Amino acid sequence: MTFRDIFKSSFLENVNSISLLDMTLALVLAFCLGVFIFFVYKKTFSGVMYSSGFGVSLIAMTMITTLVILAVTSNVVLSLGMVGALSIVRFRTAIKEPLDIAFLFWSIGAGIVLAAGMIPLAVFGSVLIGATLLIFVNKKSYINPYIVVLRCDGHESEGRAMEYLKERAPRLSVKSKTAQKGAVELNLEIRLKDDNTDFVNELAELAGVESAVLVSYNGDYMG
Repeated sequence: MTFRDIFKSSFLENVNSISLLDMTLALVLAFCLGVFIFFVYKKTFSGVMYSSGFGVSLIAMTMITTLVILAVTSNVVLSLGMVGALSIVRFRTAIKEPLDIAFLFWSIGAGIVLAAGMIPLAVFGSVLIGATLLIFVNKKSYINPYIVVLRCDGHESEGRAMEYLKERAPRLSVKSKTAQKGAVELNLEIRLKDDNTDFVNELAELAGVESAVLVSYNGDYMG
């Protein structure tokens, strides 16, 4: 081994494997696509509590994926090692909203396609996916779902309340029922064609009805 071999490093030989222009262009485009994904996520979010941290992580996920794929495509040996290293990574954060999974895969997919050099596919595909989500997620349902929490003092008052609701709501279904001595509590899912909720006041004034609570319901339901 000569003195020159001591300072010879395969690490330094890989410095110029990817040009500075390619790295800058890929990361800037990944940032732009990540911001677009974050914008779509913010506009289509319909959950209970909005998490700004998850939105920012979508931007970081796109850029990190682009960075990793750039390194993998530049060296075959590195790609094999990268597959082995990433296979042991485990994420324990629970995904609360089903749509969040789609945004995660979108960020990862955009980063992979972008780093592979398919810039038109990454841009056009992201625009198409974003437009699809904006149209269908924000689409208003013709019949609005609500949950009615009804408390009655017996079977007869329960029957009168049910008949009253059937006349006011196009669709009605019982979700749960709790019966005790002198009290019956019902959780009902109803569909309304408009936002007029004055019928709840009349429902609460029926004989034997102790209380009536109307709650907006935007969860998953079968249409």
